[in-house]
Amino acid sequence: MIVLGLTGGIGMGKSTVAELLAQRGWPVVDADVLARQVVEPGQPALEEIVRLFGREILDAQGRLRREEVARRVFADASLRRRLEAITHPRIRALWQQAVAQWRRQQRPGGVLVIPLLFEVGAQSEVDVVICVACTAETQRRRLLARGWSEREIAQRLAAQMPIEQKLARADYVIWTEGELDLTARQLDCILARLAAHHPEVALQFCAGGTGVRGT
Repeated sequence: MIVLGLTGGIGMGKSTVAELLAQRGWPVVDADVLARQVVEPGQPALEEIVRLFGREILDAQGRLRREEVARRVFADASLRRRLEAITHPRIRALWQQAVAQWRRQQRPGGVLVIPLLFEVGAQSEVDVVICVACTAETQRRRLLARGWSEREIAQRLAAQMPIEQKLARADYVIWTEGELDLTARQLDCILARLAAHHPEVALQFCAGGTGVRGT
Protein backbone atom coordinates (compact mmCIF):
# COMPACT_ATOMS: atom_id res chain seq x y z
CA MET A 1 0.00 0.00 0.00
CA ILE A 2 1.16 3.54 -0.76
CA VAL A 3 0.15 6.54 1.34
CA LEU A 4 0.12 9.96 -0.29
CA GLY A 5 0.63 12.99 1.92
CA LEU A 6 -1.09 16.07 0.48
CA THR A 7 0.03 19.41 1.85
CA GLY A 8 0.46 23.06 0.89
CA GLY A 9 -0.33 26.57 2.02
CA ILE A 10 -3.71 27.84 3.14
CA GLY A 11 -5.97 28.75 0.25
CA MET A 12 -3.72 27.07 -2.29
CA GLY A 13 -6.06 24.31 -3.45
CA LYS A 14 -5.50 21.27 -1.23
CA SER A 15 -9.23 20.56 -0.95
CA THR A 16 -9.63 20.72 -4.72
CA VAL A 17 -6.82 18.22 -5.31
CA ALA A 18 -8.16 15.99 -2.52
CA GLU A 19 -11.55 15.93 -4.25
CA LEU A 20 -9.90 15.01 -7.55
CA LEU A 21 -8.13 12.12 -5.83
CA ALA A 22 -11.38 10.95 -4.28
CA GLN A 23 -12.99 11.01 -7.74
CA ARG A 24 -10.17 8.75 -8.90
CA GLY A 25 -10.95 6.13 -6.29
CA TRP A 26 -8.55 7.12 -3.54
CA PRO A 27 -9.78 7.09 0.08
CA VAL A 28 -9.06 10.51 1.58
CA VAL A 29 -8.70 11.57 5.21
CA ASP A 30 -8.41 15.30 5.88
CA ALA A 31 -6.67 16.47 9.06
CA ASP A 32 -8.82 19.62 9.08
CA VAL A 33 -11.94 17.46 9.28
CA LEU A 34 -10.38 15.42 12.08
CA ALA A 35 -9.51 18.66 13.89
CA ARG A 36 -13.22 19.48 14.04
CA GLN A 37 -14.11 15.98 15.19
CA VAL A 38 -11.74 15.96 18.17
CA VAL A 39 -13.35 19.09 19.64
CA GLU A 40 -16.96 17.97 19.34
CA PRO A 41 -19.05 18.11 22.54
CA GLY A 42 -18.24 15.17 24.77
CA GLN A 43 -14.70 14.78 23.44
CA PRO A 44 -11.90 14.92 26.04
CA ALA A 45 -10.04 17.53 23.99
CA LEU A 46 -12.93 19.97 24.33
CA GLU A 47 -12.79 19.85 28.11
CA GLU A 48 -9.06 20.50 28.03
CA ILE A 49 -9.60 23.46 25.73
CA VAL A 50 -12.28 24.84 28.06
CA ARG A 51 -9.81 24.63 30.93
CA LEU A 52 -7.31 26.55 28.81
CA PHE A 53 -9.63 29.28 27.53
CA GLY A 54 -12.56 29.31 29.95
CA ARG A 55 -16.19 28.34 29.36
CA GLU A 56 -16.85 31.52 27.41
CA ILE A 57 -15.16 29.77 24.51
CA LEU A 58 -18.33 27.66 24.09
CA ASP A 59 -21.53 28.77 22.38
CA ALA A 60 -25.05 28.32 23.74
CA GLN A 61 -25.13 24.72 22.44
CA GLY A 62 -21.87 23.83 24.15
CA ARG A 63 -19.90 23.77 20.90
CA LEU A 64 -16.49 25.35 20.42
CA ARG A 65 -16.51 28.88 19.05
CA ARG A 66 -13.85 28.10 16.49
CA GLU A 67 -13.50 31.62 15.10
CA GLU A 68 -12.90 33.01 18.59
CA VAL A 69 -10.31 30.33 19.29
CA ALA A 70 -8.57 31.16 16.01
CA ARG A 71 -8.61 34.87 16.83
CA ARG A 72 -6.86 34.24 20.12
CA VAL A 73 -4.30 31.63 19.14
CA PHE A 74 -3.12 33.31 15.95
CA ALA A 75 -2.42 36.43 17.99
CA ASP A 76 -0.47 34.48 20.63
CA ALA A 77 2.05 31.85 19.51
CA SER A 78 2.48 30.36 22.98
CA LEU A 79 -1.27 29.91 23.33
CA ARG A 80 -1.40 28.31 19.88
CA ARG A 81 1.28 25.81 20.91
CA ARG A 82 -0.70 24.91 24.03
CA LEU A 83 -3.80 24.33 21.92
CA GLU A 84 -1.83 22.23 19.43
CA ALA A 85 -0.48 20.11 22.29
CA ILE A 86 -4.10 19.21 23.06
CA THR A 87 -5.37 18.60 19.53
CA HIS A 88 -2.44 17.44 17.39
CA PRO A 89 -1.78 14.08 19.13
CA ARG A 90 -5.47 13.20 18.85
CA ILE A 91 -5.62 14.20 15.20
CA ARG A 92 -2.52 12.14 14.44
CA ALA A 93 -3.99 9.12 16.22
CA LEU A 94 -7.12 9.33 14.05
CA TRP A 95 -5.30 9.44 10.74
CA GLN A 96 -2.98 6.68 11.89
CA GLN A 97 -6.10 4.61 12.61
CA ALA A 98 -7.34 5.36 9.09
CA VAL A 99 -4.07 4.15 7.56
CA ALA A 100 -4.21 1.00 9.69
CA GLN A 101 -7.75 0.38 8.48
CA TRP A 102 -6.69 0.81 4.84
CA ARG A 103 -4.01 -1.80 5.42
CA ARG A 104 -6.50 -4.22 6.99
CA GLN A 105 -8.80 -3.68 4.02
CA GLN A 106 -5.83 -4.30 1.69
CA ARG A 107 -6.36 -1.00 -0.06
CA PRO A 108 -3.83 -0.19 -2.79
CA GLY A 109 -3.38 3.30 -1.35
CA GLY A 110 -4.84 6.26 0.49
CA VAL A 111 -4.45 10.01 0.90
CA LEU A 112 -3.77 12.02 4.05
CA VAL A 113 -4.45 15.74 3.67
CA ILE A 114 -2.23 17.34 6.31
CA PRO A 115 -1.72 21.11 5.95
CA LEU A 116 1.02 21.09 8.62
CA LEU A 117 2.61 17.86 7.37
CA PHE A 118 6.20 19.11 7.59
CA GLU A 119 5.59 21.23 10.66
CA VAL A 120 4.45 18.21 12.71
CA GLY A 121 6.99 15.79 11.21
CA ALA A 122 4.35 13.64 9.51
CA GLN A 123 6.37 13.27 6.30
CA SER A 124 8.00 10.18 7.78
CA GLU A 125 4.61 8.46 7.92
CA VAL A 126 3.71 8.86 4.25
CA ASP A 127 5.35 7.39 1.17
CA VAL A 128 4.98 10.34 -1.21
CA VAL A 129 4.47 14.04 -0.50
CA ILE A 130 2.50 16.16 -2.96
CA CYS A 131 2.56 19.90 -2.31
CA VAL A 132 -0.21 22.10 -3.71
CA ALA A 133 0.81 25.70 -4.35
CA CYS A 134 0.02 28.95 -6.14
CA THR A 135 1.45 32.46 -6.17
CA ALA A 136 1.27 34.60 -3.03
CA GLU A 137 -1.04 37.05 -4.81
CA THR A 138 -3.49 34.32 -5.83
CA GLN A 139 -3.40 32.94 -2.28
CA ARG A 140 -4.11 36.39 -0.84
CA ARG A 141 -7.00 36.94 -3.27
CA ARG A 142 -8.56 33.60 -2.38
CA LEU A 143 -8.29 34.24 1.36
CA LEU A 144 -9.74 37.74 1.05
CA ALA A 145 -12.65 36.16 -0.84
CA ARG A 146 -13.26 33.98 2.23
CA GLY A 147 -13.76 37.14 4.25
CA TRP A 148 -10.38 37.13 5.98
CA SER A 149 -8.72 40.43 6.83
CA GLU A 150 -5.15 41.27 5.85
CA ARG A 151 -4.16 40.85 9.48
CA GLU A 152 -5.74 37.40 9.72
CA ILE A 153 -3.97 36.31 6.56
CA ALA A 154 -0.61 37.52 7.87
CA GLN A 155 -1.11 35.78 11.21
CA ARG A 156 -1.98 32.44 9.64
CA LEU A 157 0.88 32.58 7.17
CA ALA A 158 3.27 33.33 10.03
CA ALA A 159 2.08 30.17 11.80
CA GLN A 160 3.04 27.92 8.88
CA MET A 161 6.27 26.92 7.20
CA PRO A 162 6.94 29.15 4.16
CA ILE A 163 5.57 27.54 1.03
CA GLU A 164 9.02 27.71 -0.61
CA GLN A 165 10.35 25.30 2.00
CA LYS A 166 7.43 22.93 1.52
CA LEU A 167 7.95 22.95 -2.24
CA ALA A 168 11.62 22.14 -1.78
CA ARG A 169 10.87 19.16 0.47
CA ALA A 170 7.95 17.69 -1.51
CA ASP A 171 8.27 14.83 -3.99
CA TYR A 172 5.78 16.39 -6.41
CA VAL A 173 4.17 19.81 -6.87
CA ILE A 174 0.76 20.74 -8.25
CA TRP A 175 0.45 24.38 -9.32
CA THR A 176 -3.14 25.64 -9.04
CA GLU A 177 -2.98 28.91 -10.93
CA GLY A 178 -4.95 27.69 -13.93
CA GLU A 179 -8.33 26.11 -14.57
CA LEU A 180 -9.46 22.95 -12.80
CA ASP A 181 -8.70 20.88 -15.88
CA LEU A 182 -5.05 21.92 -15.72
CA THR A 183 -4.87 20.95 -12.05
CA ALA A 184 -6.41 17.58 -12.88
CA ARG A 185 -3.92 16.97 -15.69
CA GLN A 186 -1.01 17.69 -13.36
CA LEU A 187 -2.41 15.24 -10.82
CA ASP A 188 -2.94 12.57 -13.47
CA CYS A 189 0.66 12.95 -14.64
CA ILE A 190 1.88 12.43 -11.07
CA LEU A 191 -0.30 9.39 -10.57
CA ALA A 192 0.79 7.91 -13.88
CA ARG A 193 4.42 8.38 -12.92
CA LEU A 194 3.83 6.75 -9.54
CA ALA A 195 1.98 3.89 -11.22
CA ALA A 196 5.01 3.18 -13.38
CA HIS A 197 6.92 2.17 -10.26
CA HIS A 198 4.16 1.09 -7.88
CA PRO A 199 1.70 -1.53 -9.21
CA GLU A 200 -0.68 -0.78 -6.35
CA VAL A 201 -1.02 2.79 -7.58
CA ALA A 202 -1.96 1.54 -11.04
CA LEU A 203 -4.70 -0.56 -9.46
CA GLN A 204 -6.03 2.35 -7.42
CA PHE A 205 -5.76 4.87 -10.21
CA CYS A 206 -7.52 2.71 -12.79
CA ALA A 207 -10.26 1.96 -10.28
CA GLY A 208 -11.07 5.67 -10.34
CA GLY A 209 -12.08 5.42 -13.97
CA THR A 210 -9.46 7.73 -15.49
CA GLY A 211 -8.11 5.14 -17.88
CA VAL A 212 -4.52 6.22 -17.22
CA ARG A 213 -2.05 3.43 -16.60
CA GLY A 214 1.59 3.46 -15.70
CA THR A 215 4.02 1.68 -18.00
